[in-house]
Amino acid sequence: MEIRIYYEDTDCGGVVYYANYLRYFERARTEFMRDKGIDLAALMESGCLFTVSRVEMDYKSPAYYGDLLHISTEIGGITKASFSFSHRIERPRDGKLIVQGTAKLVCVNRGGRPTRLPEAIRKNL
Repeated sequence: MEIRIYYEDTDCGGVVYYANYLRYFERARTEFMRDKGIDLAALMESGCLFTVSRVEMDYKSPAYYGDLLHISTEIGGITKASFSFSHRIERPRDGKLIVQGTAKLVCVNRGGRPTRLPEAIRKNL
């Protein structure tokens, strides 16, 4: 997935504000699951929700206003009720690694209690 950095993404020095990388990870996860045929809206209606239980990021190099960034996303692991993603954000024009990180999502019911991942999700991931 590619993302263009806009002024709203940066601090007063034109550098991407660190917390925005969490938003970019979220977008990349959503697109990854859409590409795998996973309909998040339908899952939500059925009572299967995903909540982030852990995030870890390593900042390697700054990104700036106007940069075009590439986000790669992979599945890191799957358990009975959770799965994790690995993310890398790079700047293609110079090959710089900007940020890398992981996010663990837990499947919960409407009451917020962990529940087993639907088999269709496990197969598609």
